[in-house]
Formats: sequence, C-alpha cells, structure tokens
Amino acid sequence: MNISVELTLSPLQNEFEEPIIDFIKKLRTSGLTILENPLSTQVYGDYDKVMQLLNSEIKNVFELIDNGLIFIKIVKSDRSDYEPSF
Repeated sequence: MNISVELTLSPLQNEFEEPIIDFIKKLRTSGLTILENPLSTQVYGDYDKVMQLLNSEIKNVFELIDNGLIFIKIVKSDRSDYEPSF
C-alpha cells in the first residue's frame, strides 16, 4: 500500500535551521520520492518503508532539538503525480 505524507517540522527554539536542513537531507537519501516546498516536505512510497523512515528520523531530529513539534498528514495513496486541474 502506498501513502503520501506531508511533514512540517517546527523547532521551538532560536537555532532552528540546521535541524530542519539535516532532517530533510536524511529524507532525501532514503530512496523514496521526496518533494519540498517552503512550507513542508512530502514523502511518497510504500507504507512500511515511509513509516520506518519517519520513525527513525523524527526520533533523530527530536534528539537534536530542545523543543519542537512536527505536523504530519497521511493520505492512503501516492499523490506524487498530482497536478492541479484549474
């Protein structure tokens, strides 16, 4: 089963850029489809592979920051080829 996940990482501290950049770089090396925009990062792929990646990388980034939150949206389908029809 394929899924699409949208992530927004928000460290609640002054030094926030480096943890976000490291998090995104690790996602990029996963072999999964990763799309980025200024507000969020999307991960597309097999449910088990995506969730395994997120489980480890969210834990890693939370160990690097003092305070933070992550918003996650999960859709049960691969929406990586979505194009607006308007």
